[in-house]
Order: sequence, then C-alpha cells, then structure tokens
Amino acid sequence: GIKKEVIDLHVNSVVAHFEILKDIAKNETILPKDDPFVEHYQTPPILEILYELDPKFRESVEKFVESFDKPEIRALIGREALRKYTGYYGPVCIVDFAVSAGSMPGLFAMILDKIEIEKKYRETILAAKSWGMNTSYGFGTKFIEAVEAGKTVKEAVDAEIERLKEMWLSPVETQVKVMEEVKHESFDPAEYMKRYRARIEPYVKAAFEGGVHPGNITVVPAYCVGDVGHHIAQSMYNMAKDDVTFAILESVTGVLEKNIKKLLEAGKLTDSFRVLRAATGITAAATAYILALDGFTVPMVIDLLVKRFYNYVLKYPTRGAAAELHNCDFMDVLLRGERIIAPPPIGKGGKIMGVELDFTPITENYVLMHPEEYTYPGCAITVRFSSLMRLADFPCLLTSEPVTATVNTYIVAQYPDRVISPPMICKDCAVSRLLSGRRTHCYYRLGVTKETIIY
Repeated sequence: GIKKEVIDLHVNSVVAHFEILKDIAKNETILPKDDPFVEHYQTPPILEILYELDPKFRESVEKFVESFDKPEIRALIGREALRKYTGYYGPVCIVDFAVSAGSMPGLFAMILDKIEIEKKYRETILAAKSWGMNTSYGFGTKFIEAVEAGKTVKEAVDAEIERLKEMWLSPVETQVKVMEEVKHESFDPAEYMKRYRARIEPYVKAAFEGGVHPGNITVVPAYCVGDVGHHIAQSMYNMAKDDVTFAILESVTGVLEKNIKKLLEAGKLTDSFRVLRAATGITAAATAYILALDGFTVPMVIDLLVKRFYNYVLKYPTRGAAAELHNCDFMDVLLRGERIIAPPPIGKGGKIMGVELDFTPITENYVLMHPEEYTYPGCAITVRFSSLMRLADFPCLLTSEPVTATVNTYIVAQYPDRVISPPMICKDCAVSRLLSGRRTHCYYRLGVTKETIIY
C-alpha cells in the first residue's frame, strides 16, 4: 500500500513553497544568484518540529554536536576541512546524496561511528544532510574563509566547528545567517521558514504519528520543491535560450518518456525501485549518446574536468564549497550512461533490463542533427559538446531530479519505516576512475564494507 501521510508531505510542501514564494518574493521573482538555495528552507524548520515531537532525537543531536569538541573528532573535522580547502580528493559532491569521499554525509557518518547514538537517530541525522537539506551550509566554508583571512589553522577549525554546531542546534537561525552571508535578497528567508513551518507542521506530525521514519520526514518535503524557483527559473531559462542546449534537454526527456513506456509495456517495471533505476539509467544513456555524437568519450570529459578543478583551486582558493558539485553529478551521469550504451562485454549494448533503448528523440531532433546551423558550417564538430558543457554546471534535468524526487516519494510511501537516504552503496564515482586512490578514503570502504582495497 501507499502511505497517504508521505504523499501529503510531498504535495503540501510543493504547494506551500509555491504559494509562500509567490507572496513574499520581491516582484514575484527569484534572482538567479538566489535560486539554488530554494530547496534548503524546508529541512531546517522540519528538524525543529521533530526536535519538539521527539525530545530524545534532540538529545541525540546534542550528543552528536558535543562530540565535535572531543580531540579525536576535532582532529577529524580539521583534517577533512583542510582536505576540502586543498582539493585533496579532487572534485567532490560536498552535499552528496551518498557517503562519498569528501561529502558531508560521509564526514557525519565517520563521526557517528565514534559515538553511541540510537540507530534511528543516527539515520535521521544522515538523512537530514543528504537528500534532506539541513541549511545551505557547505562543509569547509568557514575554515577556508578563516585561513584566507589570515587566521591560524586552529582558529579556522574553531570557526568550522562553531558553524557545524549551529546548523544542527539552530537550523532555522543558521540558514538565515548563511543567506545573509551570501547576500540573498529575493525574499526574507526567516519569513519564508516561519510561514513554511506553519503550513507543513500538521503533515509532519501526521507522518511522525503514522510511523514514517523521521529521516524520511526530513527528506520528502525538501527534495521535491526544486522545480519551483530553481529548475524552472531565470537561470534555467537563460541557459536554455541556446537552441542546442534546449534541444538536449528536450530530447533527453523524450528518450526518457519513450523508453519508460517501452519498459512498462515489456513488463520490466515491477516495483518502484526498478522504475527509479530505469529512469536514471535512460537519461544517463541519452546524455552519453549525445556526447558520443561529437566524437568525445567519457574518460576525456573526466580528465578535462578533474584537471581543470586543480587549476581552479589554485586560481580561486575561496571558491564556493559546492562549486564543482554539479560537475561531479554530470561526470557520474556520463559514466553510467557509457556503461549502458557501450557494446558488450564492456557495456549493456544500449539495453536496460534487457530492453533495447530507442534514441529516436535524439536522432530525429532537427537542431541536434544539424549542428552546422549553429557554427561555422564546415567545422561543426564541437557544437553539441559545447552545449553539454553548459549543462555540466546545471545537469538537474538530465539526472533527472524532478523524476527521482517523485519516484523517491513513492518508494518512501511504500516503505515508510525504512530510511531512504543516504544509500550505503558505492556510487562508483566518475572522479575515482581517474583518481582511484580516493576510494580508500570513502566512507563506503571505511565504514560500510570495512575492506582494505589496493585500487
């Protein structure tokens, strides 16, 4: 069956998000510089509601935060902040949905392994800063700012730990602070969260009392709102003004629609997990297919973006903590897509679940098939690649986030007492194909399998 309380969380969060923004945004507009953060205003008030509904959860969070001052954990936080600053792990997803190297879920999982906290609360903490988005804070920001401002490393670690404590003990207040620091101006963050809390609280209570895992309660209402003011936003519109970029988005979506129906008709989508796997695989395959049209391979892209990252660190030491996050997503999508479209035994031969994919929405797309109309006609060999590089910074509709958010809600509605995030799996990060040594630092290896690897 489907848990109604979970669907209610999703639907009412999106509606509240839209209506609040429509009412409080200046000129009913979200400025591009402010739009990435609109998915980060939901988890903070939800956490504070959960703290009140379950005082033991609040006590567990306080115990978690108090541990940051223990010498061993303080040293861990300092080491990881330094590694973030220097680009030690290469490009990372700082707010990853999994426990990858250099990610906040990975760091928090390592800390939680060193203290005694009830399993349910441990899971909720990890869920709240993975698919749940407890504030917009990216680990390492305060450390980097302090070091670059001339502070000592000790002072920088102090600043980092202070912010990490704040984001768990006072998430709403911390989100307001973070937005002030980035000079957010499209609307009043405090007013948004005040109104959002009032709107979502009855549904949070109903889900909590209905036995939905508190970790899932932090995830479902946050991940689903991104279309309003972010995926559908001025920044996306500006990017999609380019005909080829829009054609990529249009055709990848067409491939998804056509092949999901094909898999459904073939009887392959027997559960919601298979729907999720199929949907993300189809869009990955379509993206890799377009890359291949211009003679580029996935290793070429990984090599390019990883090398660029190290020079970027040197040029911009105070870069945003999430600067390369979507580059990582983009590379991961391409790597997965390559595995699907490559011929056997290397890949799946263009099949998912044994069904051959239909790429006609790409091959019949006039714009994509006529790149010569968008450059010097006799040398039109890099047009599609150049538009893919635009999407490397904003691949949310290639991954595709609206689809995964919706399917994840249905998975939670079917298995409400099982926390969905972060999955304790190996992502097979694309960056690790080039920098294999970072696999030895991933929480999946250190904390899940606990197996020493040599490659």
